[in-house]
Amino acid sequence: MYNINLNSFEGPLDLLLFFIKRDELDIYDIPISNITSEFMEYLALLERLDLEVAGDFILMASTLMQIKAKMLLPKEKDEKGEVIDPRMDLVNALLEYKRYKEMSEELSIQEMQERRVKYRGNFIGDEKKDPDELDALLKNISVFDLVKAFKSALEAKPEEHVHNVEMFNVTIEEQMTEVLNKTDFGKEIKFTELIKGMIEKLRIVVTFIALLELIKMGKIGLKESTEFNNFIIYGTQNG
Repeated sequence: MYNINLNSFEGPLDLLLFFIKRDELDIYDIPISNITSEFMEYLALLERLDLEVAGDFILMASTLMQIKAKMLLPKEKDEKGEVIDPRMDLVNALLEYKRYKEMSEELSIQEMQERRVKYRGNFIGDEKKDPDELDALLKNISVFDLVKAFKSALEAKPEEHVHNVEMFNVTIEEQMTEVLNKTDFGKEIKFTELIKGMIEKLRIVVTFIALLELIKMGKIGLKESTEFNNFIIYGTQNG
């Protein structure tokens, strides 16, 4: 007698899948005689341990015995003359259960991964803005205009051929402060002028994110520029 972890099976179909996977059986060609014998041994083990035997296991045992008996009788045929396999209902039930089990396991993995992620909490300025107010800060500027200007800024940066790896730290808060200083008291600055001199691609990316945060907070606004793939940043607060 082999040892079985009783807590690992959620039902009779789960136990049958265990047998099929352990013995590398073809789920479409289940050896009913062997698998029925093992299933009955499992039920006997439950009774010997004085555990409450679930009705589903007893029902499955009777189903297996019935299939086993039909397998010994002459083959039945359907209206088309094709042989009826008495195992097909069980096979279909196993396949459906297998799909649900795999989906459940996948969702469990995703849940574990999500638990490792900590999202940013409330941030100053995260208060919801009126959509009309946000639109007022974007004068003739669309998201596509911002993306084109950002892409143009990255492409304009001279390519560097370096082999050494250096640590480079820049934060969104630092770039937000820099933008606010350059647009203080309603001053205006073009996007290309703001990123002029930034040789690190990371600093340009962080600066662009800082602009989006400041727009969301209502501290700056954007308006179109006469230059292609460019826009003007202006301050909305005094000091």
